[in-house]
Amino acid sequence: MEDRKRIVITGLGCVSPVGNTLESTWSNLVAGTPGGGPVTLFDASEHKCRIAAEVKGWDPDSMFGRKEARRMDRFTQFAMAAALEALSDSGLTIDDGNRHRIGAVIGSGIGGLGTISEQIEVMLTQGPTRVSPFLIPMMLPDTAGGMLAIHLGIRASNLAVVTACATGTNALGEAAEVIRRGQADVMFAGGAEASVIPIAMAGMASMTALSTRNDDPARASRPFDLTRDGFLMGEGGAIMLLESLEHAQARGARIYAEVAGYGSTNDAYHITAPAENGAGAVACMQMALDDANLQPDAIDYINAHGTSTQLNDKNETAAIKTVFGEGAYAIPVSSTKSMTGHMLGASGAMEALVCVKALAAQTIPPTINYETPDPACDLDYVPNQARSAELTYAMSNSFGFGGHNATIILARPAEAQA
Repeated sequence: MEDRKRIVITGLGCVSPVGNTLESTWSNLVAGTPGGGPVTLFDASEHKCRIAAEVKGWDPDSMFGRKEARRMDRFTQFAMAAALEALSDSGLTIDDGNRHRIGAVIGSGIGGLGTISEQIEVMLTQGPTRVSPFLIPMMLPDTAGGMLAIHLGIRASNLAVVTACATGTNALGEAAEVIRRGQADVMFAGGAEASVIPIAMAGMASMTALSTRNDDPARASRPFDLTRDGFLMGEGGAIMLLESLEHAQARGARIYAEVAGYGSTNDAYHITAPAENGAGAVACMQMALDDANLQPDAIDYINAHGTSTQLNDKNETAAIKTVFGEGAYAIPVSSTKSMTGHMLGASGAMEALVCVKALAAQTIPPTINYETPDPACDLDYVPNQARSAELTYAMSNSFGFGGHNATIILARPAEAQA
């Protein structure tokens, strides 16, 4: 373990349903601001679920120019904005001397489904010759990383991870591994999603995955609450800049946190439902602890997957209790999906970013809308109010359709710079 290359986080960026920048997102999460509201991106009047956690006031034309913005699916726009903010935040200068040592792992659970839907309609109504030549590149999940590489001229490894709702966390873990293998010094890592679109909303509603509290969207996402009835579809992007510790120290970078441990497993159980009692999640959390060379009692905070569905919240609670034993009751566990909704492939990156900010600020964001305790969910979910706490290690969990599980453990800046 002593010889393993250490990976640190030096830049953060995000676009979320509660803020279009890092600082606005963080301040609203700490304040317990709900991101839910009526769907405005399309006419949802005939849909079973007519509420979502949308990104508000999004203006890609002013950010990228109208021509460039029209050639990017909304998920790519989110990824680009978050990545550029992370770059600015990091203070890194990209030039001919380092661009071959900078890469990206940026994932998306479903990619450009909005573009696919729009162009299918074009084909059906106007004919196949009217389909956009940009359809294929705009729909591919790897386009976000590709566009970022073109924009910045970065030429190291550039990958897209697709593991449904575990995508963002896997992207961070795999980016760290690219640096550890010596294939890059710096990696952009994270996820982006733009799934508040008719076909995605209809499909999720048909699975009964979405909340139908259409008259009360601000209180619809209620992880671990007895009356939870599904998640709010969310959207956005979150990107971090990862570097080897040596590279970060050599350039005098501010270090937010260290990537201490990473786990990735599969349930091999069901295409959408989690394994009973969270067996796959147990193995994943334990793998991350082993990778970090930590005992369970070292973890000071868990940002839960916490989707606000009956099965996830119950099984994740059971898994946490299996891994941490009686100590689970002493660990604060919060779900920021109560505010952001479920950002699907972006959620893991967003929640790891929350852990980084929590470590830096020594503050735990709450689980809002927690009103009625569920006997099957009996941990400390930091209900409704943020909390100051001494935090050294934070764990973030992500679980996705297909049985994918991913866990990342982050260490506070003081530990990273030791």
